Amino acid sequence: MLRAIQGRISSRFRLSDSISVARLFVLRRTRTHLAKLDDHMLDDIGLTRAQAETEAARKLWDAPAHWLE
Repeated sequence: MLRAIQGRISSRFRLSDSISVARLFVLRRTRTHLAKLDDHMLDDIGLTRAQAETEAARKLWDAPAHWLE
């Protein structure tokens, strides 16, 4: 019985889907943190305030494919 239930769940929800969703959440969190960095921290990583704000404002699906692999 348990195996039958697991089979139905796994056929509808693949591990790769959960990983992709998790990576999107990490991307969103990273962009949010980037927007909160002060100018000194941004300078340390080689970004301007404008670049950080532009990146933070990007849509969730607007990410290079290799970020989501």
